[in-house]
Amino acid sequence: MAGAPLCLAGQTATRLGLGTWALGGGADWGAQDRAQAEAAVRAALDGGVNWIDTSPIYGWGAAEELLGRVLHGRRQEVLLADKCGIVLNAGRPDHCLTAASVVAECEASLKRLRTDYLDLYQIHWPDPKTPLEETWQALQQLQKQGKIRAVGVCNFSAGPLRQAVALGPVAGLQMPVSLLRPLPDEIQAVCLQKQIPLVAYGALGGGILSGKYKKEPNFRRRDARRYFYPYYFAEGFTAAQAVAARVRELAAQKNVAPAAVALAWSLARPGVSGVLVGARSAAQVQQNLQALRLTLTPQEQEFLHGGN
Repeated sequence: MAGAPLCLAGQTATRLGLGTWALGGGADWGAQDRAQAEAAVRAALDGGVNWIDTSPIYGWGAAEELLGRVLHGRRQEVLLADKCGIVLNAGRPDHCLTAASVVAECEASLKRLRTDYLDLYQIHWPDPKTPLEETWQALQQLQKQGKIRAVGVCNFSAGPLRQAVALGPVAGLQMPVSLLRPLPDEIQAVCLQKQIPLVAYGALGGGILSGKYKKEPNFRRRDARRYFYPYYFAEGFTAAQAVAARVRELAAQKNVAPAAVALAWSLARPGVSGVLVGARSAAQVQQNLQALRLTLTPQEQEFLHGGN
């Protein structure tokens, strides 16, 4: 059963959206060629994607500034989603969802994006130091001012998600969903019960399911693929390679990119409304878009998951 569609300002988001974490480059992903990054965004728009997701922590403003440049003259073509809740504290990332911080983050993001509104503004991660009621009041005030059109959350477990629903409408929940990381049943149940659109991210496991890595890579310790995705070293790499091999096998049979098969699997999960996927070039965007033309049979889905 598909999840409720992600619908913002009366417009339904495409089932694939463009995530921009890697496009921010920086310490998390390394240097990003500016021309290729801009071409990736244009390729997504030209390919029919109407939904782009970003955050101020993606390159600490670099991804937002990139979108501000590329979307100049094309802002009306896209549903633009952004986030708040992670700030620099003494040079290190820290969770902060106080009302003052949320408002300041929103104003700074709007400036970098060269827009006067966001279609979706999301809590990036919970902040245990700040009552959710305080954060929600600030978000509702931004909504009344027209600076944001809808409120969403990311990385919320079932309990906090229910708390958020009690405070006001939740336009969407972002959670990692992939062949390497299934969605917890409890979260799926809450989303289906409350009709909250569920947006999957990390469907390629940081790129490992694209089939790119045949040998264990030696990333910098601060690289996102090293600290955020546990698939690039030791036992995690071995386990991921077994899954990636099945993805490559099915992709060869269907004459599509392995990334498309992995994305199609996440798109087919019960309750999933759409999938955010990153890309660092136009070619990667075009490979990802192949997922929208794939329909995996139940037997193929079971094969990818490791069944006989």
